[in-house]
Amino acid sequence: MRPTHAKDHPAASPPRPIAAAAVASLPRGPVARDGVGQDRTEACSTAGGPLPTGSADVRRTDVDVPGAVGRVLDHVLAERLRRARLADPLFARDVAERVARFTLEGGKRTRAQLVWWASRACAGRDPAPATAALRIGGALELLQTCALVHDDVMDRATLRRGRPTLHTDLAAGHEDRVGPERARRFGQSAAVLAGDLALAWADDLVAETPLAAWTGVVVRRLWSDMRTEMVAGQYLDLYGQVTAARSPARVLRAARLKSALYSVERPLALGAAVAGADEVTLRRLREAGRCVGMAFQLRDDLDDVFGDPLETGKACGGDIREGKPTYLVAVARARAEAAGDDAALAMLDRRFGDAALSERGLDEVRDVLVATGARATVEAKLDRLAAQGLRHFDGALLDPEGAGPLRALLLATAGARPGGEAAVRPRPAQGPYAPHPRGGAGSGR
Repeated sequence: MRPTHAKDHPAASPPRPIAAAAVASLPRGPVARDGVGQDRTEACSTAGGPLPTGSADVRRTDVDVPGAVGRVLDHVLAERLRRARLADPLFARDVAERVARFTLEGGKRTRAQLVWWASRACAGRDPAPATAALRIGGALELLQTCALVHDDVMDRATLRRGRPTLHTDLAAGHEDRVGPERARRFGQSAAVLAGDLALAWADDLVAETPLAAWTGVVVRRLWSDMRTEMVAGQYLDLYGQVTAARSPARVLRAARLKSALYSVERPLALGAAVAGADEVTLRRLREAGRCVGMAFQLRDDLDDVFGDPLETGKACGGDIREGKPTYLVAVARARAEAAGDDAALAMLDRRFGDAALSERGLDEVRDVLVATGARATVEAKLDRLAAQGLRHFDGALLDPEGAGPLRALLLATAGARPGGEAAVRPRPAQGPYAPHPRGGAGSGR
């Protein structure tokens, strides 16, 4: 892994205040049955509280889902911080409050929005699954905190969202006393604990969400699988960096486990599950999420090299400098090998993993990615995946009030090019990179 200077969005908003009042994360009232097998709470929230109690509240939440998830997190984290202070004030100040602040200052909350709109598309305006969807969305935000904090430690990143990463922030207060090296190790170790705390709080939030018996079994299984998949994908990503195991198939598998499942497929499935969706609907949404999730990851790979930093929120070339195996680079290598282009392979070997890579060097990498047809191949694959995902989605029987916004969110998440659904294809390649007539190594598939 290579040092990373900036991660995520560089422009930072002012820190959100953490609620001072200790607000319990669970409803105070007993769980009641509604007569049709769905658990409900007698007192999900008080007036002005964060959880919907009727269909009108559900529709109001539609207007600002990220804000609604943020209000749930305000209440949940206030109680978690109260408990942390009872355990130890120093721990609460240094670790728990940083975890809470990092989570509340989250980004677009796309995963939480996918949970919400999948639930709406499957359950309409029913406030019980809507309440569960907001809480599961909040849990995903805490899980994302765990993933990002640990990822920053592994990447030795110094910035996240335009601010010092959590481990860097923790280390800064001790450099004068113990020296930079010991302070750095302290910051990294404490950040691992902070990520663990975020994971524990995420699990608590899922476990404490009132659900019908069978719905709870399905949700907890999905949650458990997703956590394991994230760790497996992260390990495969690390493994690829130290072993040069960079075949397109292996890279795609790592990307699916680390990002595609966690970012799209599992949130969709969780939203459908809390709504009590039938097996056919759940399967079609998962298939849609699998395709859109892979398209999302491929777009992220492309944006890292070719994107506009003002739009992507991060500097270009981070994956190249870190030596991170991506499908884009794997396809370029496969096509260069098939064409016998030793110059292109030598360029990739020389520039890939160069932490000091200049803008000129990055331009040389871009030239290879374009000349081998890797960029066009990945863009075409992304468009096909997005279109395939929407076909799966359109085959599900959903409530139109939720289905419309969910479809639009999936299309935006996929990052497909305008006109991609109309089977836009790149012009046929010429010369040594022309596709093999049988779709062999030269096709980049």
